[in-house]
Amino acid sequence: MFAAVLFYIGVIRQPEVHIERKNEAAHASADILEEIAREYNEKGVSLTVNHEEIEDNIYQVYISNKLEIMVPVETFVDKMNCSVNVYANGTVTLEKGDNKVKVYMGSVLANINGLSTQIAEKPEDKDGQLFIPVNDICEELNYTCAFDYETNHVTLNRIAAEDKLPEKYDMREYDRVTAVRDQGQYGTCWAFASLAALETTLTPGERLQFSVDHMTLNNSFSSDQMGGGQYRMSIAYLAAWQGPVLEKDDPYGDGETVDGLKAVKHLEEAQIIDNKDYEAVKSAIYKYGGVETVIYCDMTSAYSSSYYYNKDRASYYYNGGKATNHDIVIVGWDDNYPKEFFNIEPEGDGAFICKNSWGTEFGDKGYFYVSYCDVNICNTSVVYTKLGDSDNYDKIYQSDLLGWDGVLGYNDEEAYFANVYRAGKNENLEAVSFYATGNRTSYAVYVVTDFNSKEDLTNRTLVASGEMEYSGYYTINLNEPVKLPDNKKFAVIVHINTPDSELPIAIEYNADSMTESFDITDGEGYISLYGNTWYSAEEDRDCNVCLKAFTSKR
Repeated sequence: MFAAVLFYIGVIRQPEVHIERKNEAAHASADILEEIAREYNEKGVSLTVNHEEIEDNIYQVYISNKLEIMVPVETFVDKMNCSVNVYANGTVTLEKGDNKVKVYMGSVLANINGLSTQIAEKPEDKDGQLFIPVNDICEELNYTCAFDYETNHVTLNRIAAEDKLPEKYDMREYDRVTAVRDQGQYGTCWAFASLAALETTLTPGERLQFSVDHMTLNNSFSSDQMGGGQYRMSIAYLAAWQGPVLEKDDPYGDGETVDGLKAVKHLEEAQIIDNKDYEAVKSAIYKYGGVETVIYCDMTSAYSSSYYYNKDRASYYYNGGKATNHDIVIVGWDDNYPKEFFNIEPEGDGAFICKNSWGTEFGDKGYFYVSYCDVNICNTSVVYTKLGDSDNYDKIYQSDLLGWDGVLGYNDEEAYFANVYRAGKNENLEAVSFYATGNRTSYAVYVVTDFNSKEDLTNRTLVASGEMEYSGYYTINLNEPVKLPDNKKFAVIVHINTPDSELPIAIEYNADSMTESFDITDGEGYISLYGNTWYSAEEDRDCNVCLKAFTSKR
């Protein structure tokens, strides 16, 4: 079942679709067309979107047996900035501005702006990834598309500039939220917010309810359900494959947890948006789902009252100086929400629509409006952007169960860091994961398949590179799987550059009472400024490097 993804884009023009076919292919029999397509796909079809060459395999296009360009939904969302919803009944909607396209699994029928039509190829599920034929619908998506049959290259280019986000958007109206829940007497708002946001990464195509008990009682931190927590704990728990698990398998509120449960999904990416970047937060809601953020709130339940809360309007605005203490999920916004609707009148109109964890008796059936002018809203926001199935990789190698709780570096925006692990049998290295500690972080990933000493870290092979727009947790698929020698040590290495940072490496260490379970004996990590001289993270810096590796059996 496919996770639903949503993104907004604006103004639409009517471009010409540039598909150049060879004359002999246009008149060939089905068998010949199939052979032609096979030859193209075996050579590998390359892709450029808006003059950017796309190399990540997740965006890889292919040519169908009818010589149609088949594009994965991830490309429509991440690269073409489309609004995409995948429903459980097989309906797929793609939107831009006022244009809406519906296609259907197993059918060449389509609906474009309310009019039924027929397209040349069916959408297809290939190994759990959904592909959409783009030839007949790219006009409505503000793109031209072309396939150069000589070079095996697909080009998708935007025609008109992107429009602004709408003035109002509410995920509730698009069936993209899950049920409101009640945290009761416990200090578990952070877990409710994290998991509620995580659940929306899957909606509307897949609706799961994740266990708060398991996240709060089965993580690696020294905490209980009364002590509170924060988003980095959530990311660490999810990134370590400790969860999520289903609510029905570990119900909330009984003070107990169930050991031995396996994660039903694997977190692959979580973006962190800082400094009240409202446009980025809104785009994230459209594109991925609910956004977790933190406010100060002097209420503790649906039956509390506050000078800052207008019960009749379900509106909240805090303009004081107290520290944040309550996690919520942003599920929409209204730029024109009147400032007069707040007890204290802020400087301007506008509010975020937020989901709380105090049951449906609170606010508007569990939701409330927080002013854009609130001093804390969106200072730090988290969106769980990619969630994979539990079988996406066979094994995880890690030494940072506590995740990113510190930073390290050389008073420079760039540095190298590495982790060493011992492979099992018949394994291919498929991906690595690490944290970007700031925006616009660029990276290069290297591998050493036969590691004996830290001197071997200079004999590395480049296997992936790229850039992250925001800080956060990222899983990077290698350009090609790397065969690992059986039972031999291997090293994964990252060269990172984080502008305006002096300490760009995320580390795990014993930071406070919450991280007392820190284990320095479970890792072999190294750090370096230039990638030539290496120092032990454990022995020289008393920390573990946050760098995981993922393998699959071959």
